[in-house]
Amino acid sequence: MKAVLMSGFGDPDVLFIGEAPAPRLGPGELLVRVRATALNRADLLQRRGHYPPPPGASDILGLEIAGEVAEVGAGTSGWRIGDRVCALLPGGGYAQYAVIPAGMAMRIPPNLSFEQAAAIPEVFLTAYLNLFWLARFAAHDRVLIHAGASGVGTAAIQLVREAGGRSWVTAGSTEKIARCLELGAEAGWNYHDGSFAPFVAEQTAGQGVDIVLDFVGAPYFHDNLRSLAMDGRLVVIGTMGGVKVDEVDLGYLLGRRLQIIGTALRSRPVAEKMRLTQAFWFFAEERFASARLRPVVDTVFPWTDVVAAHRYMEENRNTGKIVLRVDS
Repeated sequence: MKAVLMSGFGDPDVLFIGEAPAPRLGPGELLVRVRATALNRADLLQRRGHYPPPPGASDILGLEIAGEVAEVGAGTSGWRIGDRVCALLPGGGYAQYAVIPAGMAMRIPPNLSFEQAAAIPEVFLTAYLNLFWLARFAAHDRVLIHAGASGVGTAAIQLVREAGGRSWVTAGSTEKIARCLELGAEAGWNYHDGSFAPFVAEQTAGQGVDIVLDFVGAPYFHDNLRSLAMDGRLVVIGTMGGVKVDEVDLGYLLGRRLQIIGTALRSRPVAEKMRLTQAFWFFAEERFASARLRPVVDTVFPWTDVVAAHRYMEENRNTGKIVLRVDS
């Protein structure tokens, strides 16, 4: 099969389309003819040699796919050849074929294209995991979402809205903030204008938010804590800005009863990912079918332009997902 391969670690120019062995189908699995996949920050890190795939996973980039079932493994029920599915992967999405556990397949609603469906798995499952499983989101909770215009950010805004909460965002332009407001955020702060903590205090009448979803890491750490309400939860999803934090006041954490939660989806056991997928799809399938939830697609590139797609993401130009259309 054809796949996006790497000539080594480095800049986007190391990517090229070449030949790779097709994945082997096992019991309880589905072989999917991939029609679309999508970019994630993890792909950029892996391309540079900073984020290796989990043991046993494909070293081909790509954490999510949408396509058609091409073959059904032994002992698998409920699926037929030709069914349209999307799914999360530990790797291998930038290819013509991928194998997934049947328990991780999500049936694509008729109103969504393959390109739209490819924009669902990684970001919506990440947002759902961190909001509902880890941060224990409850109706009426207030949530601060950093990188609000990112894939996970746009997913989280919609999930908070659908579950009866309120959200605020940070983003890097007035245009990105406006898009977040269209999705349901209350208001947004342009991070180029300095600290977001006074903005959060003003928006919440000094009470703070119950949950912070953070992708930036060290530079935001102290303002994140200042922005949390009593019993607030900080979920550290990424560390794009750095990993080392100095002078943490543990007394402040104790006094405010704050929780700091580290998270990663890719390294979780398959059985846990299947439970997560099924819980999320029970919540979301009808909402996608009725367009109450929408995958936010910024740009669709043919996979022959994968180098340009990676450069586009590295320049932080996207609002929502960057998708690759996988051609024959």
